[in-house]
Amino acid sequence: MTMTRLISLLLAGFLALAACTDTGGSGQLGSDGKPLPKVYRIRGDASKLQFRMLDSVNALRQASGLGVVQLSPELNAAAATHARDMSVQNRPWHFGSDGSSPIDRARRAGYTGIFLGEAISETYETEVETLAAWMEEPGSRSVILDPKAIMMGFAWFQENNGKIWWALEMGS
Repeated sequence: MTMTRLISLLLAGFLALAACTDTGGSGQLGSDGKPLPKVYRIRGDASKLQFRMLDSVNALRQASGLGVVQLSPELNAAAATHARDMSVQNRPWHFGSDGSSPIDRARRAGYTGIFLGEAISETYETEVETLAAWMEEPGSRSVILDPKAIMMGFAWFQENNGKIWWALEMGS
């Protein structure tokens, strides 16, 4: 087999494979071969998103036979502080850049009830997708479905690239 013929066969094979590729606007692929996430942009009134999350959490709680929770301005403030701070630190974890714990942040924000727990996330997904992911994780699920919870705080920080840092706080 001549070199020209071998190169021609290889080129024909590559072209045939390229013709099988989906180019129907599915976007770019990540290093894992899966489509990159679409950027979810949070727009409009922040309180509407907070109340959508509150309604979703309360629906899950009621389906589990638990009482509903109400939004706490203090826990909302603690969640907002932590969401922005996680972005600054560029990592989702429960400690602030100043070493503060979730309890410390709730107290600083003026919350006088008992702090029960925190769920956090770094994602490009919607609040509903994030809540679904939290419900799949035992630790976050137990925070959201804590029978002692009567108050909730929820906030986020969205970076210019679309990444969202979510924080949900529960208290009694």
